[in-house]
Amino acid sequence: AQNVTVDEIMTAYKQACQKLNCKQIPKLLKQIQEFKDLAPRIDCLDLKGEKLDYKACEALEEIFKRVQFKIVDLEQTSLDEDGASALFDMIEYYESATHLNISFNKHIGTRGWQAAAHMMRKTNCLQYLDARNTPLLDHSAPFVARALRISSSLVVLHLENASLSGRPLMLLATALKMNMNLRELYLADNKLNGLQDSAQLGNLLKFNCYIQILDLRNNHILDSGLAYICEGLKEQRKGLVTLVLWNNQLTHTGMAYLGMTLPHTQSLETLNLGHNPIGNEGVRNLKNGLIGNRSVLRLGLASTKLTCEGAVAVAEFIAESPRLLRLDLRENEIKTGGLMALSLALKVNHSLLRLDLDREPKKESVKSFIETQKALLAEIQNGCKRNFILAKEKEEKEQKLQQSASMPEITVTEPLEEGPAEDGRDGSAASTPEEGEEAGETPMASENGDAEPAEDDDRGNVTDSDSDTDEEADAGLETKDLSETPKRPDSADSATAPQPLLSPEKLRDRPPPLRIAEELQRDADAGSPAASPASAPSQGNERRISVSSPGRGHKIFVVTRVESLPERAASAARSWEDADAAAKPAEPQSPAPATKPELPAPRTNGTVPESAAGSATAPAVPSAGSDPERGDPAACESAAHDTPLPNGLKTDFARALPEASSDGDGKMGSCAAEHELSCSKNEQELEELLLEASRDAGQEPL
Repeated sequence: AQNVTVDEIMTAYKQACQKLNCKQIPKLLKQIQEFKDLAPRIDCLDLKGEKLDYKACEALEEIFKRVQFKIVDLEQTSLDEDGASALFDMIEYYESATHLNISFNKHIGTRGWQAAAHMMRKTNCLQYLDARNTPLLDHSAPFVARALRISSSLVVLHLENASLSGRPLMLLATALKMNMNLRELYLADNKLNGLQDSAQLGNLLKFNCYIQILDLRNNHILDSGLAYICEGLKEQRKGLVTLVLWNNQLTHTGMAYLGMTLPHTQSLETLNLGHNPIGNEGVRNLKNGLIGNRSVLRLGLASTKLTCEGAVAVAEFIAESPRLLRLDLRENEIKTGGLMALSLALKVNHSLLRLDLDREPKKESVKSFIETQKALLAEIQNGCKRNFILAKEKEEKEQKLQQSASMPEITVTEPLEEGPAEDGRDGSAASTPEEGEEAGETPMASENGDAEPAEDDDRGNVTDSDSDTDEEADAGLETKDLSETPKRPDSADSATAPQPLLSPEKLRDRPPPLRIAEELQRDADAGSPAASPASAPSQGNERRISVSSPGRGHKIFVVTRVESLPERAASAARSWEDADAAAKPAEPQSPAPATKPELPAPRTNGTVPESAAGSATAPAVPSAGSDPERGDPAACESAAHDTPLPNGLKTDFARALPEASSDGDGKMGSCAAEHELSCSKNEQELEELLLEASRDAGQEPL
């Protein structure tokens, strides 16, 4: 309902109670009065322990009709078949809850479960269903199974102590093979046996790789059942993260199966084997499997009948493990020898953050050993603390790295600031990816992609970025970025003058391309023919933008803004002519290129790039065909041939001009070209230029 108020809800509920002749629930009235914001879902509707008969359930519709909740708690509400089916129908129709607790309702019967199954199937918002201690018997199970098979939105399902052993479990397991949404399945206290029930679970694990938590505590799985479950575990490539086998009468025989399976599991992070009589031999059987496994982070071995001998085997695993975070060894008879082994293992282990041991030292025949035990326990705790501090520091570094990775920092520097200083500052940013990685966070791969994938949350595996790739990042990428990166910084409001193309003779004797931006800067300052005179007037507007992003070289773009005033364009053209005259005697083949915004830099094969009309800036370096470092004369020559002349006689110009003239400032270029022709001081010189241009055009195929 739209725009309801708390008073309306109260009135409607009270009237419904009168009409149905049932008692109002004080606990409910109190909650309604405390409702604050009614628009989104309200946190909780708590009816735990209230007795709800059919009439009380019907009265609740006045509330469900008007507001929705995150949690609806109906634990121990003595629901009968009628009340349960009415409530579930309401919750389905009004999409009242995302979390529903119907635990400890022993009498909801077949019709109750049928309505619950219908609700599970039809509601898209129900994610969590808790039905602990609510028996799901043979005749009700098929409805629930069908609901789970037809893509239900449930993510968490609690069915502890729901009498599932036998046919109900078979139906559920078969249905869940198809289910892709369920992530957590809790089946504790169901008297599941080591034969048929375990075979069904093993089968489920073979086919379903979406369930992440499987809790089987307090059942009768036995070693025979563990063999079936291990068969299924071997098939899990991604999927099961937590397996709880607490109190299932497992022995050293079962540990042999598990030891053989562990090297194959890639997703299992938490394994709880507590309260099983595994013994020292069992831990020995498990040890090699654990060492061979690459995923387990938490291991529970509380009350598993271990002594010092077993603790030594566990210590060997700790010493080998680069990723174990938590280990529980409480309620075992681990004395001085075992504690010594664990203490030594912690000296070489840098990942273990928590090792649970009994606080009180065990009785020893030698009195002084009790003090030794206390000292060893303190040493072990200090080792864990040290690892914790290291992990915290690593995590902070990770976060800084993540931030800089997600948002490349952009700094606008002063026009004449020197590049190398910035480069030095950025050296640290470029080298930071060598720190550790964390689980769930994307590992920063080094430049050539040889980083190992990250293993887990508190352990970093160092990814060394090769030194030669760093140099590539500085040298190669610098040129590439300056020649290929953003073609138009922001040419919407003001026409942006092109970066000067270096004339071929300049290219030949040019130093390596590490600091092109600086080079241009210096040229511009010196006023050399290579720098476009058009950019000289705008020296004041010039900005450097340096972009640094982790694992990459430092790039510097020089952005030059030019007002699009005709006088300035004309004077630019005139001064260009003079520069041209100066450069001509030196090398007749290389008139430097025009600086019209609409003329793109031609590629070395003579074609004009398609982006002629769109991009208002030409790249700072000719395209990769003519490698400036090698100074290939032929390539440079052809670059010179293809460059359109200021007077526009080049054949390519005719193709580029119409597209360009559709641009906002299209007229400016043609005006400048006319201006050049009319204002040419030296007619003789102009004729020579025209002659040479026609000769060029004649030589070259279209």
